[in-house]
Amino acid sequence: MADTAIPPDTAPHQPGTAARRRPGRPPAPERPRRHPRSRATAGTGRLAALLVSPTLLVLTVVVLYPTLMALDESLYGPKGLDPRTGFISNTEPFVGLKNYTDIFTQAGDRFWNAFWNTTFFTVVTVSLETVIGIAMALIMHRAFRGRSVVRASILVPWAIPTAISGLLWKWIFNADGIANVLLGHQVLWTADGFSAKIAVVIADVWKTAPFIGLLVLAGLQVIPKEVYEAARLDGASALQQFWRITLPLVKPALLVAVLFRCLDALRMFDLPYILIGAQKGSVETLSMLAQNEASNVRFGPASAYAVLLFLYVFLVALAFVRLLGADLIGGAGGTKKHKSHAVGVPRRRVREVTA
Repeated sequence: MADTAIPPDTAPHQPGTAARRRPGRPPAPERPRRHPRSRATAGTGRLAALLVSPTLLVLTVVVLYPTLMALDESLYGPKGLDPRTGFISNTEPFVGLKNYTDIFTQAGDRFWNAFWNTTFFTVVTVSLETVIGIAMALIMHRAFRGRSVVRASILVPWAIPTAISGLLWKWIFNADGIANVLLGHQVLWTADGFSAKIAVVIADVWKTAPFIGLLVLAGLQVIPKEVYEAARLDGASALQQFWRITLPLVKPALLVAVLFRCLDALRMFDLPYILIGAQKGSVETLSMLAQNEASNVRFGPASAYAVLLFLYVFLVALAFVRLLGADLIGGAGGTKKHKSHAVGVPRRRVREVTA
């Protein structure tokens, strides 16, 4: 037998290697091994979906299903006389988008009046509530004797149900109520007119300004005291501390409060309905208009108005989230890079105090 020498650079023969690798062919690429982290991520995703599924189910039943039913109902008109029999029809006729296009005709004047009333109440009440709520929060945040009593008294209006609040203010704004006694002349607050708008604004601001104050107070309590001490050492006045420290640091909580109040004011119904009354053009909102149409068995137009109100509220919420989304979550994940001026007071460094 011939003596065969194996070159030193050649790997020793392994069983099955010739069957897997033929001469003249490149070695087959190895399959990437699945990382154990991907399995853990998939398991976490399944667990998250399982935990969120009850909430999604409730939202589907409570929100999605009624919205789809209202959208379907808005495509039908009110019951009328059947031209073939002369009797009232048992079914609602399909009218398509007629309930939506009618708002652009003369029949839509009432809708646009309610739309502008809703917008007016939202802008005016939320603006006043923001200013008064911040003032309430600053008062409740200060340390003084009797602070707990002041906090409790400020939050009492928010704890009162809206229906009870409407009745209280209705007695105040009566013809012989305390409002006219203080003014010294007669004002028809609960009649149809601009005075009715003012009455609704006053009652709503009194009722919900403590809500904004409560959320802003929660934001004030997480601001470190060292920030104010550093600002005072830099020579910042009280007004500068408010504009450059307090307001920027409570901005996330303030924006959340304003968003909630805007969404709530756009759906305003009970306060003007109880305080002034139904079918009053000066205070009729979109919710009141939809309820009035439904009470008159005009479910098609009522559903159309409800769908339009839903879209209005949705667009306002979407605008808040898209334009102010980073601030709503405290600046996390935002795309805008803020300047690193912490306080904005004169740029002198705080001198370190050494022992």
